[in-house]
Amino acid sequence: MAKIHELSVNLSNQIAAGEVIERPASVVKELVENAIDAGSSRIRIEFTDAGLKQIVVQDNGSGIDSDQIDLAFTRYATSKIASEHDLFNVNTLGFRGEALASIAAVSHVEILTNSANEIGTRAEFAGGVKKTQENAAARKGTQITVKDLFYNTPARLKYLRSPRTEIMKIVDIVNRIALGYPEIAFTLMNEGRILLRTAGNNNLRQTVSSVYGRNIAEKMLSFKSSDNDFEISGLISNPELTRSTRNFISILLNGRYIRNFKLASAVMAGYGNNLAAKHYPIAVVKIKTDPLLVDVNVHPTKREVRLSKETELSRLITNAISTVLLKNETKSDAISNLNNATEDTLVDQLKFNLNKNVVETKRPETQTDQINETVPEKIQHIQHTQYVDLDTPRDDDRYLITATWTENVKKQCQLTPFTSKQSSSGVISTGDELLASSLPELSFVGQTKIYIIAASNDDLYLIDQVAARRLLSFKKIMLELSSSKISQQGLLSPLILEFGNLDFLQIKDKLADIQKIGIFLEDFGQDTFILRSYPTWLGTDVEHSVRTILDTFLNVDGSNFQNLIKRIAADQAQREVPGRKRLTSADCGEILTSLRQISDPYHDAKGNLAIVRLRKSDLHKMFKKD
Repeated sequence: MAKIHELSVNLSNQIAAGEVIERPASVVKELVENAIDAGSSRIRIEFTDAGLKQIVVQDNGSGIDSDQIDLAFTRYATSKIASEHDLFNVNTLGFRGEALASIAAVSHVEILTNSANEIGTRAEFAGGVKKTQENAAARKGTQITVKDLFYNTPARLKYLRSPRTEIMKIVDIVNRIALGYPEIAFTLMNEGRILLRTAGNNNLRQTVSSVYGRNIAEKMLSFKSSDNDFEISGLISNPELTRSTRNFISILLNGRYIRNFKLASAVMAGYGNNLAAKHYPIAVVKIKTDPLLVDVNVHPTKREVRLSKETELSRLITNAISTVLLKNETKSDAISNLNNATEDTLVDQLKFNLNKNVVETKRPETQTDQINETVPEKIQHIQHTQYVDLDTPRDDDRYLITATWTENVKKQCQLTPFTSKQSSSGVISTGDELLASSLPELSFVGQTKIYIIAASNDDLYLIDQVAARRLLSFKKIMLELSSSKISQQGLLSPLILEFGNLDFLQIKDKLADIQKIGIFLEDFGQDTFILRSYPTWLGTDVEHSVRTILDTFLNVDGSNFQNLIKRIAADQAQREVPGRKRLTSADCGEILTSLRQISDPYHDAKGNLAIVRLRKSDLHKMFKKD
């Protein structure tokens, strides 16, 4: 048997780092939590190369005294607990004393801090060992710079995912922390680009707007409830606003983001039967309770906690959510759509953008105790060119048509009504192909409120008018999408589409596929896109259709692009044909003629039955004439 020996300090620190520091997002989480515990009102996070090259976290908190620097980077040294009683009455986010020591063990760290003294302190650490410490000019607070993460443990790098994924994990953890502390102003930047900026005015709805976008924030419902042990509050989306995963349910216990399946299920239970299968709400649930009821010392990164009276808390959350949904059920019915006049859509969008009282996103005025907002010249240039004042008219927002308008019109004029060899898998155009159709020539007999009645010889056909109209609309959209160049219509006023930072990044990754269906989005800065024209197949309600299609790109697997296109076309056809309407005899005859040109007229795009055929023999059997 090998001899037992005590591990070196450096090696034990690296092992501890493996428990706490899994990826760049872990570094950001630990440093931001330390900044919050230091009483900061403003926190700035910047990172480069997905956090592997550099992470900078700056705050205006209490700072660290110069004689405390060594202790701050020592394992099991902390200012947040002193006795066993404190361990079970934790009021802070961090308390183990492992974060700085673990980070310094696997990177190069520089700390610049000042605890309200005349002179600050600067120190450098590498591989867990302090290299230098000196006096330096610094404002009150702390700035920690982490460089070359995992430089001495390269094996960790192979467990990291793509740079884009690592960036999204950083964004996600900062989003969760920002939702838990709306009273703190957060700024998150990636290589000079602002990914998140919150006002820090203790307005949760405004913080949700910064994280998920204003379009979502205005549709959220607030709730609040309490019992003898817990106080809960927050915002939830209405049942029509959902996502395909639980990732948009944020549970914040005494400000700490936690993962708890039972509490997340309690949120879902509050919706009852109002959610479709595999659809999940957007929710921010803030829970306040006595720290004695929570054991946060069960996981190295404190993502999971042990909670007393969990069943009672789950019941409180479910009842609170179901109550607020019941009170607001009239707001989510179809009657509200009557106010969405098509001709007013663009005007309403512009008014909403210019109305600062809706969601005020202006940053608070700089205070004497806030962080120095000096920005490098390169970053200043990016900010001036990307972010604009919506109150100031812009020349590029005034033109009515695209630059290629004249060229497109010329090409359209040269086209003949029916181009030779033009075909589609779903449309039959030649006489021979018509004979192959399973639907014979039908004579219109009459109609009910739901069905068209037609006949062929002695056979009777019942056609669901809604399914038939949706099928014809679907085929028309698919034909346009299959063309080499999709027709465009210019917008009188360009649409400004705002998204949450994670959604923005994912949509930006999929812009090439989105352009294939004729939607050309331009990056407009601050997590927004601008749309100057739209494909004619979208119909009239452009903004709603575009947002719905983008939501499909976000929530549906796009590995099979053709299936994704079919789903988008089917959903658009359903929006164009929302329900039945009274048809004239001419309308019915046109539908019957058009259905004969389709290879499978018996089912709509989603597989619903569109036509029922009753043969002469079937009718005889029904009337017992055999």
